[in-house]
Amino acid sequence: MLARAADNLYWIARYMERAENMARMLDVSWRMSLLPMGDDPQRLQWEPALIVAGCDERFAARGGAINARNVIEFLALDPANPSSIHSCLRSARENARAMRTQLTTEVWETLNATWLEAHRYDWERLNQVGFRAYFDWVKERSHLFRGVSFGTMQRDTPFRFVRLGGFIERADSTARLLDVKYHVLLPTPQDIGGAVDYYQWSALLRSLSGFQAYRRIYRDVLTPRRVAEMLILRPDMPRSLVATFGETTETLVALREQFGRDYECTRLALAMYSKLRYGRIQDIFAFGLHEYLTAFVDSNVELGHSIARDFMLPG
Repeated sequence: MLARAADNLYWIARYMERAENMARMLDVSWRMSLLPMGDDPQRLQWEPALIVAGCDERFAARGGAINARNVIEFLALDPANPSSIHSCLRSARENARAMRTQLTTEVWETLNATWLEAHRYDWERLNQVGFRAYFDWVKERSHLFRGVSFGTMQRDTPFRFVRLGGFIERADSTARLLDVKYHVLLPTPQDIGGAVDYYQWSALLRSLSGFQAYRRIYRDVLTPRRVAEMLILRPDMPRSLVATFGETTETLVALREQFGRDYECTRLALAMYSKLRYGRIQDIFAFGLHEYLTAFVDSNVELGHSIARDFMLPG
């Protein structure tokens, strides 16, 4: 298929997944902002949100204090921020409009209706509706897009690029969220195991829809090692790194077989998946969780570049 078509389809899913992940992260930040923390609680609670989103430098250049209103406006509503929820939903719709012949009517109508509703939001309406209600709405629209695309699209090349974009973005978000909690929000020694530390870990799990699963699997108090194990190495957790890369490699192998070519991106994905599938949490902590997650994010970014070179650049 044409490189431009592959690029548009891939980025539809990435933008929708990014909007959902931004809503999840802001929801967690809002929950944690209700807790008393330190001498500068606004910065302690909202600066990590900017770091997770990779928008801290852009926010600093824009100016303004780090507080709930400025960060939520910037990450949710700002049309000038390409990573905001507003911009992601707009970009997903624009990419879908260019690909209407490759998408089912249901997928197009879902994306179009989402954008028509999203662009009506400003700070006043967000306050009227409520932060939690808005974040839940964004997540629900992403779930609807994913369900409609899975339930109505033919299992052909366009479907595979849509799935591929979503899983690449999801892996990036899971790694960044886990790294920020473990590294940036690392508690002081006296707070380890305390109420705030527990609430932060539980909020992280809730942001990844993993809190109930953690209780069923471990039936014990929250510990960083077990949370990391579940979010990195458990294949039965849909947002874990190993689960997302299982889907990623399956899709890339199918594309390789379809086109009858060996792609560098497939080799990279299989290497990353093998490392995750046979990894052990004790080895990850011995290496350093922050270092491990940073290396994973860098490898995932390189995989994204490799996918673009192999499928989305004309030549």
